[in-house]
Amino acid sequence: MNTFAAILQLLVAAAFLSIPVVRARYGAKAKAAAEAELTRQGVPVTVLAENNLRFDAGGHETVVPVSVSAVMVAVAGLNLAGNDWGHLLTWIFSSIVFLGNVAILYSNLTAVKGVEAAFKRKGDPMLLRINVAAFLKAAENAFPSWTWILQNVRHTVVFAGSALALVATIVA
Repeated sequence: MNTFAAILQLLVAAAFLSIPVVRARYGAKAKAAAEAELTRQGVPVTVLAENNLRFDAGGHETVVPVSVSAVMVAVAGLNLAGNDWGHLLTWIFSSIVFLGNVAILYSNLTAVKGVEAAFKRKGDPMLLRINVAAFLKAAENAFPSWTWILQNVRHTVVFAGSALALVATIVA
């Protein structure tokens, strides 16, 4: 069962690496589309940089997924080696990854409301002028349609892989 858990953890690691890869490849197009939408709305595109709004693989969009991947690979290595730490760390990190993915999915599903709330908190009148739904839709449309399939596959792999790794650890 350690090998099964390790394989699942490696799949979860690969799923998380897909995030910065896609954003690195298509983030510039998403930024250009978002800027075009801001221009259409009469909002200066400098508002993106001034408020650290990004669509590429910079910042936490790379650090977090790469860190999660590295941890999952390390735990998988412990499981493959039959190290007792693998069981404990599987419980800890597979649980964290599962719950973290719940937060990611919730954030994705409530992106418009979340961005609107963040803009209101900042109190910048320029941000408050933005039609957030249209702004985000423009950026989303810049990504190829297959990336939305990949996103759903990623969520499935992360949820199922984390849950099954936990079950495999119980059975082992």
